[in-house]
Amino acid sequence: MKKQFELLAPGGDIESIKAAIIAGADAIYCGLDNFNARNRATNLTFDTLYGIVRLAHQYDCKIFLTLNIVILESEIPALVRLLNKLVNTQIDGVIVQDMGLFYILKHHFPSLDVHASTQTNTHNEGQISFLKQLTASRVNLSRELNINEIKQLATFGHQHDILMEVFVHGSYCIGFSGLCYISSVRNGNSGNRGRCSQPCRDQYQTTQAGKNYPLNLKDNSAFGDMNALADAGVYSLKVEGRIKKSHYVYTVVDNWRQQIDNYCQQDSLLTDTSELYTVFNRDFSNAYLKGDINKDMFIDNPRDHSVKHFTKIYSCQSAGDVQIVKKKLYDDKTNIIQLVDAKTQVLDTGPLALTVKVISTEGQPLVAVITSSDSMFEVKSLAPVLVSNKFTVDEESITKWVNSFACGGYELASLDLTEFNAGLYLSYKELRVMKEQIIANLNNGQQFVEPVELPERVKASQLPTIQPNLHVLIASQADIPLVQAENTTVCYQLPEALAATLKDMVALFEAHTTLVPWFPAILIGDNYHAAVEFLQAVKPARIVTNNNGVGYAACQLGIEWVAGPQMNITNSYSLQCLKDEFNCVGAFVSNEINRYQIKQLVKPDNFTLYYSIYHPIMLLTSRQCLFHQTVGCKKKRFDEKCLRKCDKSASILSMKSASFIVDKQRGDHNALYSQENFLNTDIVSDLADQFDGFMVDLRDIKTATQVGIDKAGLVAAFNQQLTQDRSIATSIDTIIAPTTKAQYRKGL
Repeated sequence: MKKQFELLAPGGDIESIKAAIIAGADAIYCGLDNFNARNRATNLTFDTLYGIVRLAHQYDCKIFLTLNIVILESEIPALVRLLNKLVNTQIDGVIVQDMGLFYILKHHFPSLDVHASTQTNTHNEGQISFLKQLTASRVNLSRELNINEIKQLATFGHQHDILMEVFVHGSYCIGFSGLCYISSVRNGNSGNRGRCSQPCRDQYQTTQAGKNYPLNLKDNSAFGDMNALADAGVYSLKVEGRIKKSHYVYTVVDNWRQQIDNYCQQDSLLTDTSELYTVFNRDFSNAYLKGDINKDMFIDNPRDHSVKHFTKIYSCQSAGDVQIVKKKLYDDKTNIIQLVDAKTQVLDTGPLALTVKVISTEGQPLVAVITSSDSMFEVKSLAPVLVSNKFTVDEESITKWVNSFACGGYELASLDLTEFNAGLYLSYKELRVMKEQIIANLNNGQQFVEPVELPERVKASQLPTIQPNLHVLIASQADIPLVQAENTTVCYQLPEALAATLKDMVALFEAHTTLVPWFPAILIGDNYHAAVEFLQAVKPARIVTNNNGVGYAACQLGIEWVAGPQMNITNSYSLQCLKDEFNCVGAFVSNEINRYQIKQLVKPDNFTLYYSIYHPIMLLTSRQCLFHQTVGCKKKRFDEKCLRKCDKSASILSMKSASFIVDKQRGDHNALYSQENFLNTDIVSDLADQFDGFMVDLRDIKTATQVGIDKAGLVAAFNQQLTQDRSIATSIDTIIAPTTKAQYRKGL
């Protein structure tokens, strides 16, 4: 089915936004200087936002504001103040990751259109339903999906009135978005806070496969895939690049604008990609979209590929030939920069001049005559102004009143008080009503929304201390008898390739009815459907899930569920959202936040809170094969058989002395782990009264951390730890080493 697409462009600064507008973008996503996932972009101030929106709307272009990070408890007041201002602008939507923010928007700012960020890592129908319930009108799908998977979700979206958005150009990430913690663990710069330092692009010691940049992918481009995208029912084609310069944005958006128009109007495709190769690129691949996850997606150089590409195109034979290519590229980029500058210099995003005349005559309504470059109108009070010996509206107070609405994209050029008679009275209420009418008129008729104040969240009164329950996570049937103990709940992780082992998993849980199913974060296509079938067949009393789509299914089936640690819970409103919207009974707190940030959380009544005190630190999960570039793999591509059967591990060492473990468990995707496991027994004494349970992860992930006793002994030791006997804590630190708890100290 051929249809009209939306072309969604990046805007990291004012110049890039202008470039996207003149290049023909239908919409632009951009961020303010806080609460957005591109801290390295220049971003906008709130004062410049009005002019940006006004300019974009003049060109029939929408502005979506990114608020796509996890929110800390201490930031909620500032966030609400921002939303109180945003709701009175003409922005066209906000892009969101955090569940607490979704909840606040749904219940307190319903007029704002809400889009789900790529950071929500959406890849199955249950997740779309989850986000739809939180009022998302569109979802950005995971970049790892192939066109058939996208089509299935887009069809589901159309049936449930929610649009699908897909990245079609720009950087690929090696890991699933929202589940990448490598930058956070390595140097405290969390990708979930917009601070990713891109260690996946770093140089590593040369691997056995002879590669120096084993995690570096080529860029994504679906430039020739319009027909497939149209047939799939995708609405928004999104270009990545909020840290790219304006000449890059202009070039990419201009080429995509021509491609879309050519396809929709003439049913043909453009094939010339020379301009796309002229600006920054790491070469291009559409392998995820094609469902062909192959080793050619990697490139052993994270820098600009332009020279190498054209050197090959022009069959350069000498250094002189290469120099000619470099000179031409320099000239071409210079011409693009000059072209963009010439086209954008007339675009004005500054505030509009406002002229105000105020007229007051005894016994008559107060009159304000407002004139700007694009409108002229007058507003009158309902009540007349009266003589008063006590309370009057003088020139000072009326000037202050005028300045209160001469903002938000406007600046006061002149105030005419020649017909203003002092010594007269008009109530504050009348002035407020007039102000709101003026603001609405200046805001294209959009009525003023009164500020919202969220009620203070108060912790429940101190209850008698109850020893927290120990949860143990395993993934091997052989471990079941080893870890069962008093006051211990055993969780068993289901594989990401669940469809292939569904019958076996159902039989396992029917035979061991006390096991708690633990669902992974990634469940795509048939594997998600298998997860729902599992719930229907086993009907477990309770589950833990890192995939909100499974949480949604559990809610629909009346099954108690707990949100896992990869749900990235960092504030109380996320907890309230889970309980109120989805009947969730508990949640794990994110391991990215520190003691102080955890202590601020207020859990809902009748809701349990958990924390993982010991686990291998998963840095990222990838749909790619991470062994292609490390130790090598005889297979050229990663397929369903690899997912089900491959079981392998390796290690890589960066030139900055950071060592990581590459691990592939049978039935799961490739993952990257920290060299040292996380161990934090301090929290047991620091915040024991805040938690109902602590988890230890005893899955067989091979890291440098060594354990001096067997799993049964380890479970016993941790259970003793929960009695808060500090001598036991010392012994655990001794028998498990080396470990780290840097995230608990540093936080977000």
